[in-house]
Amino acid sequence: MTGKFDPVSDESVIEIRDLHLDYGDFTAVDGISLAVPPGQVLALLGTNGAGKTSTVDVLTGFQRPTSGTVRVLGADPLTERRKIATRVGIVLQEAGFLETLTVAETIDAWRRFTPGARPRAEALEMVDLGRRAGVQVGKLSGGEKRRLDLTLGLLGGPEVLFLDEPTTGLDPEARRNVWHLLRELILAGMTVLLTTHYMEEAEALADQVAIMDRGRIVREGTLAEITARSATAVSFRLPPAFGAADLPPLDGAEAAERDGRVLVHTHEPQRTLAALLGWAAGHGVELAELDVRAGSLEDAFLAAAAGERSSR
Repeated sequence: MTGKFDPVSDESVIEIRDLHLDYGDFTAVDGISLAVPPGQVLALLGTNGAGKTSTVDVLTGFQRPTSGTVRVLGADPLTERRKIATRVGIVLQEAGFLETLTVAETIDAWRRFTPGARPRAEALEMVDLGRRAGVQVGKLSGGEKRRLDLTLGLLGGPEVLFLDEPTTGLDPEARRNVWHLLRELILAGMTVLLTTHYMEEAEALADQVAIMDRGRIVREGTLAEITARSATAVSFRLPPAFGAADLPPLDGAEAAERDGRVLVHTHEPQRTLAALLGWAAGHGVELAELDVRAGSLEDAFLAAAAGERSSR
């Protein structure tokens, strides 16, 4: 599937063209095409096994594609890694630290091989690990290790950042602190490809979203475009003498009863509400506890995955 972005554009910082990646008989990535312009954030969403991490592995040069091409800053990340190594930051799910080294020693070791690296104190402060500088990595919590991953990925001030589930293991406050840091870097012009299973994270950071399922991209666009495809949910309670079957015809909407409430899914909420309120006024009925909830990214994600699976 060709992405919303033009994958042959000279303005794309990250380009994927008809990418396939097989592990033996298993297809992890099945012909995807995407591109990310400068200063944009693309969130790649999907359940475990959807192909997100495999895509990132190819983009970062850790896996050779079965077919198709990828380019990062105009270079092949597998065969031309040296051209872009100092311009790209990578935060993978597992960094493989030496657990006997302290946090400070780990940062110092990475700084030796990172041209233009931030000072150690700045790197520690970015992710609030200053007070843990002398602690061995093996004694850090999972969330602290994840923050160490992040600061190492940002150590050289990269132009492009690949983030694979960057806030997994973080508590809600730490997660929001990371989002704040990333927003500052994005505002400064960094281009980011982010994989996550946190819908709130994608909503907080992404300009564009691509939803993967079983190796394919099943939906993509801006957050507004993605959520616009999801139905708005209208719910209310009716008096005991009435039920969903008594409602007027609602074009483009579906009504059902659940746990004593009527639930209406509609792609035309204003038209549906007008019909419901007119019917209620005409019958002297109150739509008690009326609630209207716009379609969310999570709704779109679930619908896209379900639709793709039912079509196969």
